[in-house]
Amino acid sequence: MFIKVAFVDDNMVNRNTFVRKVQSFDDLEVVFVAPKGDACLEKLKELSPEKLPQILFVDLEMPNMSGIQLIQIVKVLYPSIHLIVLTVFDDDDRIFEAIKAGANGYLLKDDNAISLRNAITNSLEQGGAPMSPSIARKTFDILSKASVKTTTTESGLSSLNNLLSEREKEILQYTIKGFSPKQIADTLYISIFTVRKHIANIYEKLHVNSSSQVMSLAYKNKLGQ
Repeated sequence: MFIKVAFVDDNMVNRNTFVRKVQSFDDLEVVFVAPKGDACLEKLKELSPEKLPQILFVDLEMPNMSGIQLIQIVKVLYPSIHLIVLTVFDDDDRIFEAIKAGANGYLLKDDNAISLRNAITNSLEQGGAPMSPSIARKTFDILSKASVKTTTTESGLSSLNNLLSEREKEILQYTIKGFSPKQIADTLYISIFTVRKHIANIYEKLHVNSSSQVMSLAYKNKLGQ
């Protein structure tokens, strides 16, 4: 049986390199590669549950939606998917943000194919958190300084706020409180049509299909706060 993997990175060379590494193993299958976060979410939305990737490798620096934001969304909408960062960045803040967002592992792009394969096995079969050796050392240092970092990481948990306008955040807050579109319109002195348009924009930006999904995502990531 194939282990299904996917990768999102805005650099075509990196995507091609990833595919070559994965194709060197007979038991791995690339479900898709995507050039950015929203494209990745669209591909996931099109797949039936049994065809979803078991491992999703995520780059951190991408246009429109960062890897951190993508991890936060996928973690809520597709909890069965293991998320492994695959990036060139090894600075402390990025590592900590990725872990707090829900990443299951953190690898560097110059890691070889064997390291990639071992990370997949480690995550799926052993429930581990695979990391490049240099990342593991940095993670140990980060954890030892965790009490100092607490205040700075709070902002990372709400980074999805950057995807929403101020009006959308306001409407999201009322939605979370259980207000109907008409109640929101009356409260904000705007038309119900405008409210529904903002709600549709929120759904599109967060890549959700229902109020329950947007509520879950909002509570988990402190959206609209």
